[in-house]
Amino acid sequence: MPPWSQLADEILAGRRLMADEGLAALRAPDAELLELLAAAYRLRRQFFGNQVQLNLLINAKSGQCGEDCGYCSQSRVATAAIARYPLLEADQLLDGARLAAERRARTYCIVTSGRRASDRELAAICDAARAVKSQFALRVCVSPGFLDDAQAAQLAAAGVDRVNHNLNTSARFYPRICTTHTHQERLDTLRAVRTAGMEICSGGIIGLGEDDEDVVALALQLGELRAEAVPLNFLQPIAGTPLADAGPLTPRYCLKALCLFRLANPACELRIAAGREMHLRSLQPLGLFAANSIFVGDYLTTQGQPPEEDYRMLADLGFEPVVGG
Repeated sequence: MPPWSQLADEILAGRRLMADEGLAALRAPDAELLELLAAAYRLRRQFFGNQVQLNLLINAKSGQCGEDCGYCSQSRVATAAIARYPLLEADQLLDGARLAAERRARTYCIVTSGRRASDRELAAICDAARAVKSQFALRVCVSPGFLDDAQAAQLAAAGVDRVNHNLNTSARFYPRICTTHTHQERLDTLRAVRTAGMEICSGGIIGLGEDDEDVVALALQLGELRAEAVPLNFLQPIAGTPLADAGPLTPRYCLKALCLFRLANPACELRIAAGREMHLRSLQPLGLFAANSIFVGDYLTTQGQPPEEDYRMLADLGFEPVVGG
């Protein structure tokens, strides 16, 4: 295969990453890591310069989920000690948006647990989206579970900019982490989102026990879907979940995964999501040479690092948060 710099040239010229090249990136010798990062950075710089998208996530409904996703502390098979509550009230959702604006976030992410939102919940989410759009200069992303065409259209009419619905892993590996729904059902929701005219936010989780081929398959599939935003999570094993004893990830492997997803999705908003503090550790800044987006604050049921540390990291890198919705 071509050198990493040449591969970046060819992808910038319009060709797609191939599966064998993706595997080579994920399995690159550590001695080639800086060259690989440089190639990923060329793509990132072409589309985003040195800007970073900040996102704030609110866990708007926690626990009480009937699905059996093995990685999730909110699933029916988990016994994790987490907060469990119904959909937050409208003023609480607006408080979250206010905090997002204060933390210089560009996108406010409203996430609810469960297979799909009820009619009442979806209406409340739509009302919250309208209020956020009218009061704050924020983009709104919602993650309400599975959607049909009518529900997606309802969200779009409320001004929702994008919907998050992660594919999580490859179609081949998916039955190993969940049996209560299928990979195809997730694809069907993404199709409904696209049909409604909203942006797709869909990514995955590294460290579920999948093979390298599964990671590559996911990266390429998201490229085929032309997902506008791709959050890449690194599994944080949580006591009380089936994957509590999952093996560790090295910071170098995580960086190679980020490079792979950038090469497969050159123009996407690539986000380092949950697990970046745990798995990238002191190499977090290097991740932003491939990715151009992070959460500022906490995740669903796990904590992130203080926002001040994120701001300091961006300043040290010479990167700037995107301002405005």
